[in-house]
Amino acid sequence: MKLEKLSDTQIRCTLSKEDLSQRQLHLSVLIETMRREGYELQVGQPKVIVKEIDGKKCEPIEEMTVDCPQEYSGTVIELATKRKGTLTNMETNGDRTRLEFTIPSRGIIGLRTNVLTASAGEAIMAHRFKEYQPYKGEIERRTNGSMIAMESGTAFAYAIDKLQDRGKFFIFPQEEVYAGQVVGEHSHDNDLVINVTKSKKLTNMRASGSDDKARLIPPVQFSLEEALEYIKEDEYVEVTPKSMRMRKVILDELERKRANKN
Repeated sequence: MKLEKLSDTQIRCTLSKEDLSQRQLHLSVLIETMRREGYELQVGQPKVIVKEIDGKKCEPIEEMTVDCPQEYSGTVIELATKRKGTLTNMETNGDRTRLEFTIPSRGIIGLRTNVLTASAGEAIMAHRFKEYQPYKGEIERRTNGSMIAMESGTAFAYAIDKLQDRGKFFIFPQEEVYAGQVVGEHSHDNDLVINVTKSKKLTNMRASGSDDKARLIPPVQFSLEEALEYIKEDEYVEVTPKSMRMRKVILDELERKRANKN
């Protein structure tokens, strides 16, 4: 592992082939350890090191083995092939199936969580570095945009209730948010800036039946690995000892628009 200081606030972490093959370090374990020691981090989207070999763009390929109950093997194969994985061997022993894949390293980011969820926690997954091979093409990522907080303040149930038809939320009512924070996933492919700090205006006029209760869908909660896989290139996962949030790299809305035009 190599840590390189880019500036007073930025560190680049580079893993060697030995780190990957011996599984000495998981990025999420490093972040969690630093968080518990009191560090505050902003983590961008993990990327693999791409090399040019004989004039061709090549990426690291890993051998991955998944041992799971037979009834979940189809789901595991589907998850792996979506990430450019190739099934090389399949063996059934009793009620369990052993699946062997070759898969790009970038396809493994966040895959463990999905495999465990799909197999009800019964899958056993291991992988190691194999070699560099020609680039396998783009891996399907989320196509939906983000819902971004317009201003800093306290999120209110009244505002969240009125915006639920726009997408899924990641925050609870009465949670503190700040401008530029990713508070939800938009139902369309573009980003949407919303005001979740808007409260209901109080009045001394009373009307029967006009005050409906806010019915809120429970927010989506991410683990650290899921958040690292979820974010786009222009987003960070912000990790502090007390919380974990997602945010845009550029917090100011006007500056984001200028950067996107350029």
